Amino acid sequence: MLRKRLIPILLLKNGLLVRSELFKIHQNIGNPIYEVKRFNEWNVDELIYLDISKDDQYDLRRDDHKVKGLTDSLAILDEVSKTCFMPLTWGGRIRTVEDMRQVISRGADKIAINTAAVTNPELITQGAKTFGSQAIVVSIDVLRHPHGKTEVFIEGGSKSTGLKPEDWAKEAQRLGAGEILLNSIDRDGTGQGYDIELIKTVTSQVQIPVIACGGVGRYEHYAEGIKAGASAVAAANIWHFKELSDRGGKRALAKAGIEVRLFKIQK
Repeated sequence: MLRKRLIPILLLKNGLLVRSELFKIHQNIGNPIYEVKRFNEWNVDELIYLDISKDDQYDLRRDDHKVKGLTDSLAILDEVSKTCFMPLTWGGRIRTVEDMRQVISRGADKIAINTAAVTNPELITQGAKTFGSQAIVVSIDVLRHPHGKTEVFIEGGSKSTGLKPEDWAKEAQRLGAGEILLNSIDRDGTGQGYDIELIKTVTSQVQIPVIACGGVGRYEHYAEGIKAGASAVAAANIWHFKELSDRGGKRALAKAGIEVRLFKIQK
């Protein structure tokens, strides 16, 4: 049986790491270069960086951060990849195969695409043919409306598409995606746990791995995501606000009877 993966997601906004809530509220929490060094010492399986910046203004050159000359996301990727010793997925503002090529050439193992995958679905196929399906992650942001209906949103969760997440995931798989990153907009930053119904619905329609994200507030939520059908469970905020989050998460998964990589965990 394949071991299930535990994955931190780091959100970049204008060059800094941020905490996100409902895709609308963003709180600066640190420096992306320093953070990857910490994760190298932890027992995580992969790392995902998503650039959610709306413009090209980067402020990593501020005196209080002591990191000079990093004025765009690719420069940040260069520095991150120097010290990242685990599989790295990089996403955000990727629109073309050339954008993908730049990301891969600078050290990323996988590319995450979201808005561009919806507006230009052929990009999924082009990317898969060029770099292999295993390198193409289609990120799907989903809002559950008050009446219960789920819908795919793009442009950082601000623009509706009318797409059902299960239908879009199935189409992304057909086009060549190797993995789905499934984000719940209305669970983001709430700590209420994953949208279990959403995970079950999407995973029942695809054969490729699905990474569940959105809503983790305690370690037990990870096991709920796996049991709902996810191949991997991801979170953002919990990694920044709980000590030894890798050990707590892996222990909770193991306690629930889920196969995980445990070799670094200390009692």
